[in-house]
Amino acid sequence: MRQQPRADTVRVQRLLALAHAVRIADMPQAMQLNRQALTLARKLANTDGQAEALLALSILYRRQTNYDLARRYAQQAQSLFARPNDPEGLGRTWLQMSWIDLLQGNYPGALSSALKGLPLTEKSGDLLTRTRLQINMGNIYSQLGDYTEALSTLRAALKNARRLNDEQTVLMALNGLGTTYQTLKNWPQAIAYHQRSLSLSKKLGNVGGEISDEINLAEVYGRQGNTTQALAHGLRARQLVRATQDTYNLPSVELMLARAYLLANQTDSVLALAHHALELSQKSGSNVNIFMASELLADAYGQRRDFEQAYRYRNLQIAYDDSLSGEDIQRRTSALRYGYELDRKKAQIDLLSKDRQLQKQKAERQRQKFVGLLAGIAGLLLLAGLLLRNVFLKQRANRQLKEKNLAIAAHRDDLDQALTELRATQAQLVQHEKLASLGQLTAGVAHEIQNPLNFITNFSDLGVELTTELQEELAKEKLSERGRATIEELLHDLSHNQLSIHQHGRRADRIVKSMLEHSRASSGQPQSTDLNVLAEECLRLAHYSYQAANKDFKATLTTEFAPQLPSLQVVPQDLSRVLINLLTNAFYAVAEKRRQLGEAYQPEITIRTQETEKDVRIVIRDNGNGIPAEVRQRIFEPFFTTKPTGEGTGLGLSLSYDIITKGHRGTLSVETKEGEYTEFTICLPLAVAPQRAARTATPEMTKAGV
Repeated sequence: MRQQPRADTVRVQRLLALAHAVRIADMPQAMQLNRQALTLARKLANTDGQAEALLALSILYRRQTNYDLARRYAQQAQSLFARPNDPEGLGRTWLQMSWIDLLQGNYPGALSSALKGLPLTEKSGDLLTRTRLQINMGNIYSQLGDYTEALSTLRAALKNARRLNDEQTVLMALNGLGTTYQTLKNWPQAIAYHQRSLSLSKKLGNVGGEISDEINLAEVYGRQGNTTQALAHGLRARQLVRATQDTYNLPSVELMLARAYLLANQTDSVLALAHHALELSQKSGSNVNIFMASELLADAYGQRRDFEQAYRYRNLQIAYDDSLSGEDIQRRTSALRYGYELDRKKAQIDLLSKDRQLQKQKAERQRQKFVGLLAGIAGLLLLAGLLLRNVFLKQRANRQLKEKNLAIAAHRDDLDQALTELRATQAQLVQHEKLASLGQLTAGVAHEIQNPLNFITNFSDLGVELTTELQEELAKEKLSERGRATIEELLHDLSHNQLSIHQHGRRADRIVKSMLEHSRASSGQPQSTDLNVLAEECLRLAHYSYQAANKDFKATLTTEFAPQLPSLQVVPQDLSRVLINLLTNAFYAVAEKRRQLGEAYQPEITIRTQETEKDVRIVIRDNGNGIPAEVRQRIFEPFFTTKPTGEGTGLGLSLSYDIITKGHRGTLSVETKEGEYTEFTICLPLAVAPQRAARTATPEMTKAGV
């Protein structure tokens, strides 16, 4: 019987090469070829072939917007490349992971993957992958609003791409520069780069790139108000999408056309296109497109005076805007960049230290050889003086050893100073990050206040119209039954609108005050503070304040203060803000439960202090409704609140958390059981040699029924 020839790794490479060649023209065929290569490579135990096939499949699924499968295949490829420690393959997998996160709007994840891939490309000398990682980083900086860094990174990438003579990478860099200038509203530069990118896409036969360039040009002309040019480029992009059945770019094309029709006041077309694009984007998980579709739907419904739908989609837009460019995103991406730079500096210092140490050891060995040679010659010439010379040599060796120890100590001091300078630099970077966060916070004030002010404007306009109709009806000489009913209905609507204006105006005022409170830096200095006295004073102030606004409020207040509690160095003004905020929340919780259960329920709030070996604790407990499990992890996030709309801004706990953890190096934690209780615990670390307060011990427990 004739034996079949054994398949080898050459066929795996051929299948991979053929799949790469048809990946753009025939994506299904490319996927089939890559799967064949993967099956054959697994049969042959060919690790490299398996990794390359998995990475190729990940890229194809990414282009089909199937990001879950794309990520899974990329992680499998990464695991295989790590076995032989292949830095080039690992660098390409990190590039793929960065792309997947960037397309989903996960900018911290995309930047983290790019920064992990850069050292690997330096190690392997893979300039192409390094250049594409730079392009990704430039696009990420552009999305986060760091346009100076974005333009610098993208120009450097364009220079490298031209040096490599890789036109596809040049195309990516041109597209990124055009998009950045487009965001900066530098229309001439944006159009110039997009047109250069479009010409190169046509030259390369890259239909996907051509579609992207047509979309960008339509976007630029639309932002300028040139509806004719915007529609021309948009319709050309839609024609290409339909011809190639490109589901990846279809939502972007529809959103761009919807924006052009919005300029032409064709709201029916806007709603149809934006709804379809939103549906596709939610299926693919594209946060950027979901944000854009929500914005268009809110504007279109606003033009049609359908304010309920407009408000709904504006809230959806705000939610995705926060997920794409919120303060936490800025903080995480800044930390990644600064950590990467600090790691590079530390590596340079370590390398310099090792080089100096090797040079000193080499010089010492040469000196020792020279001394040994002299000792040998002296022994032959003057045997009688050997003992005396040995004593002399020992003394000199001791002196040299002492000098060497002094040099080592000086070198150690230099390294300690360098480390101190690094830490100071890191502290400055953190401070700069805080200043940048403050700018983002100020922008958030304007962003958050936009919706309440829109309500004020809309309801005011509607109130004017209702008043006009009322005047016309009253002008009639005789009032019929129907006319009288109409007047009563108009008066009711007018009263309701004025109430809405008042409510949303108060909400806007609370948001502004809370945001300013959140961004205000503390001006107080740490002072030695008796925490029992401070807690008791805050309880009294918070209770009087809440009772003044809620006349029927009654609760049992319990204090359990530890005797001989040490005084701590704290900022009393800041700590008072935290305690009053937590107590006010407790009052609100028990008042709500009393409103639901009636007289059968007895509200009770307890505040106690205690000392442990490492810290002093302040515990505030209420027997209210507790916090639901599904929102427990988010209560310290800015703008998140469990109170009904209009009653809370979601900044109190966020501000309190920052004061305790960042201002006092402590912790703020919560324990709760839904329907039974909530307990907040503040832990403040003990100071060195704390001074005990010279006062009479506070009773362990006092109760006051209020």
